[in-house]
Amino acid sequence: MSMFSVGFQTLFYKETLRFYKVATQTVAAPVLTAMLYLLIFGHVLKGTVPRYPGVSYIAFLIPGLVMMSVLQNAFANASSSLIQSKITGNLVFILLPPLSHWEILSAYVLASVLRALVVGGCVFGITVWFADLAFVAPLWIFAFALLGAAILGTLGVICGVWAEKFDQLAAFQNFLIMPATFLSGVFYSIHSLPPVWQTVSHFNPFFYMIDGFRHGFFGTSDVSPWTSLAVVSAFFALLAATAINLLSRGYKLRH
Repeated sequence: MSMFSVGFQTLFYKETLRFYKVATQTVAAPVLTAMLYLLIFGHVLKGTVPRYPGVSYIAFLIPGLVMMSVLQNAFANASSSLIQSKITGNLVFILLPPLSHWEILSAYVLASVLRALVVGGCVFGITVWFADLAFVAPLWIFAFALLGAAILGTLGVICGVWAEKFDQLAAFQNFLIMPATFLSGVFYSIHSLPPVWQTVSHFNPFFYMIDGFRHGFFGTSDVSPWTSLAVVSAFFALLAATAINLLSRGYKLRH
């Protein structure tokens, strides 16, 4: 079937409409949270956290907050939609139509990417007034925002398929997504960490998403953006293959 079949378009529209209808919760709330992080951490840690030469801490912090908002909201969009469909029983209306596994995954992921970019754009539009930011490499900014949102959207699909109740979804988000995001260099450069923790940070794929995204603003980063791109692309391919495998087997969906 065509990737842009009527079924795919309908599912994508449904997922987009779902977060648009409750924009106060899905868009405004994350923007407010990011603003609080900026005001609190920007004031408390200003002048104490090492960052890139010639870059103020607030300017360093803003791209991290934008990317953190992108990642968290991409995950929340797909995972919450699937778990709600499973609990309410309307998942059958997605499984019955002649939709391919790629179409189902693509619709959920693209809707997650859209929500993530909207939230990230809003966060950036509000926080950019607090510091002077350069756009040294805009293509890197766009590439890592898009890939990061797609990765977390795919991870949200995997979690939504696996989880059977909201408690499991909350545990996945609180014990995996949240720590991985906060320990990825959002609020600091990993070069400020002891050597052992710098090594540990290099095993966190979230670090490469945020570091590559920040490189687009300042032209400098903790690792090469090409290395980050390779790691992030490989991680996305692995997650997409996992999600397709789960959907094709009907794992925890057809029972």
